[in-house]
Amino acid sequence: MFDTPKIAPSILSANFMELGHEIDKISTADYIHFDVMDGRFVPNLSFGLPILRQLKAYTDLPIDVHLMIDNPDSMIDEYIDAGADIVCFHLEAATHPHRIISRIHEKGRLAAIALNPGTPVSALDPLIYDLDMVLIMSVNPGYGGQKFIDSTVHKLKAVRALCTQAQVNPIIEVDGGINTRTAELVCRYGANLLVAGSSVFHDDYAHNIAALRKAAQGGYSMQGNME
Repeated sequence: MFDTPKIAPSILSANFMELGHEIDKISTADYIHFDVMDGRFVPNLSFGLPILRQLKAYTDLPIDVHLMIDNPDSMIDEYIDAGADIVCFHLEAATHPHRIISRIHEKGRLAAIALNPGTPVSALDPLIYDLDMVLIMSVNPGYGGQKFIDSTVHKLKAVRALCTQAQVNPIIEVDGGINTRTAELVCRYGANLLVAGSSVFHDDYAHNIAALRKAAQGGYSMQGNME
């Protein structure tokens, strides 16, 4: 879906006391990644609807909302109405994933499913035709700053194979442990939207985004040479 890889800083790693200023400093990014945690599906709490509404009013960047919550079925409309451009929910938490995808599309937004590290790609078989994006978690969800799980590359290869077989071309997003090394690696294996937290939110944010984009593009250009 993208000609070049895109960068989505995760504001979970931002300074919450200066969130407006933090958003200004990531203006060269392509998306904003907005993690919603409920303390049940994952053992942490984060942002909710009021912050999303204010964020949407403040920035022109599209907002990629990642729902790490139980029963996402019940909250889809609220997060779309608050400003989500992409709505991503976890397959592990969804009772009726087809129904959720249909509702997201009815509301005119992009629909995405996230897979935890332990969930096989085969779980996407009945859904891949309807998805605009697949999010591969390269850490276990719930906390920022975790180490990248190296076996993620095998899952990316499986996602690409599934998409080729189904003749579809969704966005392939990776979230967790993304830095310049892993950005190059995951883009070589098919990722084209990268969520980055701690590797962006330090020192010169624009420089960090540019470095990630350069590394990602380097990997993207090598896709034909995958081992």
